[in-house]
Parts: sequence; structure tokens; C-alpha cells
Amino acid sequence: MREKSIKIAISGKGGVGKTTLSSLLCYLYARDGQRVLAVDADPDANLGTALGFPPELLAKLTPISEERKLIKERTGAEPGTIGAIYSLNPQVEDIPDTYVAEYRGIKLLRMGSITQGGTGCACPENTLLKSLLDHIVLERNEIAILDMEAGLEHFGRGTARGVDAFIVVVEPGRRSIETAQAVVKLANDLGVKNVYAVVNKIHEGQLAELEQEINFLPILGHFPYDPVVVEADFHGKNLFDLSNSFVQEAEKIKGKIDSFLR
Repeated sequence: MREKSIKIAISGKGGVGKTTLSSLLCYLYARDGQRVLAVDADPDANLGTALGFPPELLAKLTPISEERKLIKERTGAEPGTIGAIYSLNPQVEDIPDTYVAEYRGIKLLRMGSITQGGTGCACPENTLLKSLLDHIVLERNEIAILDMEAGLEHFGRGTARGVDAFIVVVEPGRRSIETAQAVVKLANDLGVKNVYAVVNKIHEGQLAELEQEINFLPILGHFPYDPVVVEADFHGKNLFDLSNSFVQEAEKIKGKIDSFLR
């Protein structure tokens, strides 16, 4: 099968279900025989658990932002250094094939946190992370599913424009809707064109009202509230193996994405 190059970023308020959607899409593309890179770019890194990676594999995987030796080697400066001279174009080409764990045809890369606030953003580790994300989105020929935090701190303008589909996961609730509005504004400011919503944790009778609340976004699909998701999370299992109904809905979402990109 001819390999595709599709980059999908998934964002939303914490706990909204973006990691669940990320894991389902990873498995669907891997099932198609595509090369899949799952990028955990959320500080609350649990994409590996959602994918059902064995704990012993995850234990060996250190977030790139915590790979101090690598950061110094590639940038020429100690991590956490502010104002030092370091490379703004560090070598990153080998990282997505080397600093990963692989399970059932899916490679997992943990990015780690972009530095915030008083510690400053002009530091070696941030430079390495952003260069790595640029490389993944703009240069690699594979399916990359990016599980992002609610903000877009990892993205520069060029990288954001290189993303094929930016999905905001929304659940019933004012905070989730407000987060979606903020994310969409940021995405628009960065020039992202293909921004969509996926609705999650819907109880019967809530969908129509929520669709009205997020009418600023085209909706790709929706998932119901289901205790099976909680069960999967508690036992560290992937939902792809546990819920045929969730897989079927994720297939519809994937189909729409593939159709839009054609």
C-alpha cells in the first residue's frame, strides 16, 4: 500500500477525551498498513497508556524535554540555560526513529513540556522540541497523530500551516466550549485552515444543543459517554480492542478526514 503523509493535531481541554481519539486514529491508520508516529505533546503524558503499550516499554521512554544529554549534544548548551549561545537549528532527523517505543505497528514519541512563564521560552530544550515538531510535520513521510495540550505552544506559524487537520475535542460543558473557542482563535491566528470538532461524552439529548454551541466548527463525529472508556483507562487497555462502537465512529471520523484531504 502506498504510504500517506498526513499530520493530524488533536487538542482540547484536559480530560475531554483527545487522547482517546488520538489512540483510535493511530490504530486505524496502522491497521491500513501505514507507518504511524504517535506524538505525545501533552505534559500529562498518557497516550502510551491509552494505546495499551506495555508498562515495561513506557518505563524506558523518556520525554525528549528531559533528555538532558541529547539536548546539550544537539544544541550545544545545558538544558535550562537562558541567554546562552546555542544552535537554533539542531539536528533532529534521527529522533523520531531512535527515541521511540514501538508496539503493534505504532511508534510512540514523548515530547515533554514546552517551558512556560518565569523559566523563559528562549532555552535549548524548547528550541529542540520546536525543531523536532517542525521536522515531524513538514518533512517526514508518515501518518503523525499529535496529541496536544489545550494551547498551541509547540507550534510556530509554518508548522501550524503544515498540519493537515486540526481537531478540537469538545465535551458538554462551558469550560470545554470556551477552550475550543480559544484554540480555534489561536489556530486561525497561526493560519491553520482545516479546523474541525469531535464531540465526546455526550448523553442522550445533548447533541443538538452542543452542536449549536460550537456552530463555529464543522463536526466530524461524536462519541457517547460510556463507562467502557473509564474501564479501559483504569486497566491500561486500549479502547480499540474493547469497544466496537467507538471504533466504528472513529472510522467515520477518519473517513471524513481522508475525504477532505483528497
